[in-house]
Amino acid sequence: MEDRNIKWDKIFYGRTWIANIIDTIQTKDILESFYFKRYLLRAMMAGFIISIISVFVLMVKTTFAPDLGPGIVSMISAITFSFALVLILFTNSELLTSNFMYFTVGLYYRLIKPYRVGHIFMLCFIGNVVGAFVLFSLMRASDVMTPEMVTLLDKIIATKIHDYTFHNILVRAIFANFFINITLVIAMQIDDILAKMFVMMFGVTIFAFMGYEHVIYNACLFAAGVLYNIEHMALWPIAKNIIAAFIGNYIGGGLIIGLFYAYLNDHGQFKAHRFK
Repeated sequence: MEDRNIKWDKIFYGRTWIANIIDTIQTKDILESFYFKRYLLRAMMAGFIISIISVFVLMVKTTFAPDLGPGIVSMISAITFSFALVLILFTNSELLTSNFMYFTVGLYYRLIKPYRVGHIFMLCFIGNVVGAFVLFSLMRASDVMTPEMVTLLDKIIATKIHDYTFHNILVRAIFANFFINITLVIAMQIDDILAKMFVMMFGVTIFAFMGYEHVIYNACLFAAGVLYNIEHMALWPIAKNIIAAFIGNYIGGGLIIGLFYAYLNDHGQFKAHRFK
């Protein structure tokens, strides 16, 4: 039996990889259950980080656009945005879209109940959005956001809520969280910090450059839109984008990555611990 398990670990990621994910799930579950405020603050920090990096990206785009071609500016901006995932993971902040993968693994092995997962997802989403409102409220009280940046923000939001169909957003969202979570899967195999950071950055760079849809990034932009130009915001188009991006992100990160690797690495190691 031990020989079979060793071979299994060589073919797939094996027991160590799944054990790390299960440990992460259990830590998050305990944190949310007994340290509700701390969990919410961790989620708020993730939204805060994405928002402040989004401002950085707007600054990069408006600064370099007059001198460089749109393709080069888009690539520089994508690399710039990839800093967000590194900051979020190394600060142990709670990002909804990475939780899609973790908790789908837990659901597959029946180590956490569905209603607990739904509760954590909702709390994490709320925390991410509140963090965005905190950041942009501070920005609103300053002149960091230039008129050019606000104009670009309006243009990006208009494209997301008016130009994209539900199906278009859904598919773009699947690919966005696929790249984020496949990056996390690879990074979990790496011990070297710089190599881990590089892997995290290239996955996000791909999704950002391709213009895929990320539910929390979009929600942060919408928070900025509410504070800067609320008259341009429309409730149903925003809801359409959030719903489609949420579903697509879950498919890309939760099902295509989380469920896929949970199944590949399943050799009955958690049967005794499953909820009935």
